[in-house]
Amino acid sequence: MINEDVDLYLNDFDENLSKTVDYYGNELIQFRAGRANPKLIERIMVDYYGTMTPLSQMSTISVPEARMILVSVWDISQLKNVAKAIEAANLGLNPSDDGRVIRLVFPQLTEERRKEIVKEVNKLTENTKVTCRNYRRDVLDEFKKMKKDGEITEDEMSMLEKEVQKKLDATIQKLDNMEANKEKEIMEI
Repeated sequence: MINEDVDLYLNDFDENLSKTVDYYGNELIQFRAGRANPKLIERIMVDYYGTMTPLSQMSTISVPEARMILVSVWDISQLKNVAKAIEAANLGLNPSDDGRVIRLVFPQLTEERRKEIVKEVNKLTENTKVTCRNYRRDVLDEFKKMKKDGEITEDEMSMLEKEVQKKLDATIQKLDNMEANKEKEIMEI
């Protein structure tokens, strides 16, 4: 390539895009599509003897049926705290415990609720795309400074702009595909 600084900026740009896609994928999992998904509740924080602890670190989470999650808390005395934390997470689920395990039954989503969820997914997607475009702007600003300082030529600048745009376009296409798959999953009855 042109020089080490350019390589560093391009690698940072690639890494930022990759991290953004990973983050977006993790956020998509949080959207409930009517099916039970343990990842939906894994990150719920529970007050465990004064320390906020992720639910996944204090229980076993399983899916015995398509629309049910079973939470087996290792310390039975924390059952009530776990149930409160799940309610407080505002997922639209009502935990029921029998003194040993917590059951979360996923109700069938209404058409209206599905459309609301799709709108939230669209909003998340657009915000993620804006983040990616901001990374493009930042890296191109660095290249413009380098051009102004005489470190790269006009032709090299043009080539770098095309390369950065190509990488951004590929990332946005990946985000669009992920969004389309999630929308299909949500609207599925």
